[in-house]
Amino acid sequence: MSKVVRFHRTGGAEVLEFIDVEVEAPAADEVQISVRALGLNRAEIMYRNGQYVIDPVFPARLGYEAAGDVTAVGANVSDFRVGDRVSVIPAFSFADYGMYGELVNAPAHAVVKIPDNISYEQSAATWMKFVTAYGALICMGDMKAGDTVVLGASSSSVGLAAIQLANMVGAVPVALTRSLTIEKQLKEAGAAHVFQSNDPELTQKIRTITEGKGTRLVFDPVGGAGAKALLRAMHLMAFTTSTER
Repeated sequence: MSKVVRFHRTGGAEVLEFIDVEVEAPAADEVQISVRALGLNRAEIMYRNGQYVIDPVFPARLGYEAAGDVTAVGANVSDFRVGDRVSVIPAFSFADYGMYGELVNAPAHAVVKIPDNISYEQSAATWMKFVTAYGALICMGDMKAGDTVVLGASSSSVGLAAIQLANMVGAVPVALTRSLTIEKQLKEAGAAHVFQSNDPELTQKIRTITEGKGTRLVFDPVGGAGAKALLRAMHLMAFTTSTER
């Protein structure tokens, strides 16, 4: 028997229940994992609250990120062996899999081996934030060396991942934060510039550090009224505004 987490109604953390289940052997294209560490993220909270892109089907499972040791593999799985240290990438539906448990089955396409110098805890806490930042900035934004990229909510896990990615490709990360009390920490994390997100001079400051060209990339998970200042600081808007004067 294995303890797993299930919930039978949407709501706060109080709806989560530990139950004992007999975990089935992994099916074809699945890997069974003895879990040592879990990642916690906003998507899981939204799903538990009934605010995610799909509605829970009860009793509902939960959990996108986990790290542990392979205990069994299903048919067609040749890349993993019993005893491998692995982690799980959030590349499946909650309707199909949930990682909150002592023993879980995961789709093989979402399982990767953990490097020897990475702990279970580090691996379980890595994928959601870096996949989010990588998808937005590299896959969609085509971020390159020399780009200036403005990052909202920069002290969040995704924001910190975005700062690291920007530095890895040679871009210039500009961190936005509600309070400049964490300016030092953000610069230590790799931000080249730190601005207050509600600064009335934000548009001009971004144009100044880009020598009037404006920024090509803005990663803004916050939105709201502040989005206008960021749009005005982008390359096309900066060019349009300057030529209209």
